[in-house]
Amino acid sequence: MLPRLAAAGIAAAETLPVGFFRRHTARIDLRNHRKIVAIDGCVGYTGSLNIVEPTFKPGLTYEELMVRVTGPVVLELQAIFAGDWYLETGKLIGDVSAFPEPAITGDVAAQILPSSPAFPHENAQQLIVALIHAARERVVITTPYFIPDAALLQALSTAVLRGVDVRLVVPAQDDQRLVCMAQKSYYAELLRGGVKICRYGARFLHAKHATIDDAVAWIGSSNMDIRSFALNAEVTLLAYDPRVCANLAAEQERYFRDGVWLDADIWCSAALPRQMAWNLARLMSPLL
Repeated sequence: MLPRLAAAGIAAAETLPVGFFRRHTARIDLRNHRKIVAIDGCVGYTGSLNIVEPTFKPGLTYEELMVRVTGPVVLELQAIFAGDWYLETGKLIGDVSAFPEPAITGDVAAQILPSSPAFPHENAQQLIVALIHAARERVVITTPYFIPDAALLQALSTAVLRGVDVRLVVPAQDDQRLVCMAQKSYYAELLRGGVKICRYGARFLHAKHATIDDAVAWIGSSNMDIRSFALNAEVTLLAYDPRVCANLAAEQERYFRDGVWLDADIWCSAALPRQMAWNLARLMSPLL
């Protein structure tokens, strides 16, 4: 792929290649999972969409969610890309025209949250947990992979106890068998605690987003799992605007209509061998 891009005149670099002498990226468990497009410092895109061949996983049709942004927040996306580019190439993006003066193009308050092991704290995890603890009415989380740590589980369960309507949307299809087995081991505990779980089956739902009280929207590359919070380099857009939340809620309502809600009694009475398989996979949660 890199030679083909170079032949076309496109500057490209491999992200986080493994190498014994690469001080920052010698670990094979690290991954740059960010999805960033920045155009002329004026228009940006981020979300869940990877650039892959249509035949990447035969039999699966992926459903994604991306957001288009303009204004100063684009330069935040571009700054994250510039940092990643420097890490891999040792080169600064020095063209001043690539970073124009930020122009206010709307009235939505938004910010970009980068996260990675380079930060001293798991800032994405801490933020989503704090947002859930602050919720008073409704929390809706959409994620293809849900392998929470104890803090996230506790935040969800205590939100329900406060009377918050907590909903989790996950795909009905599996694209990574071990990961999906592990995540199913958490459903019984969540259902017993009052969390509503919708499995969306029209396509493989790869979107990653959340709404908190119709006041905060979370859209980005981060799954709700230990890997995304602790090991991956991720990027998240936060929008503090009821209109953005309403647009996202419309997508969530479509998932609800087209999905199947899990019944706690039925799910918790799954065959013992199946539950044992899920729990065995769960033992590997920190690595998945």
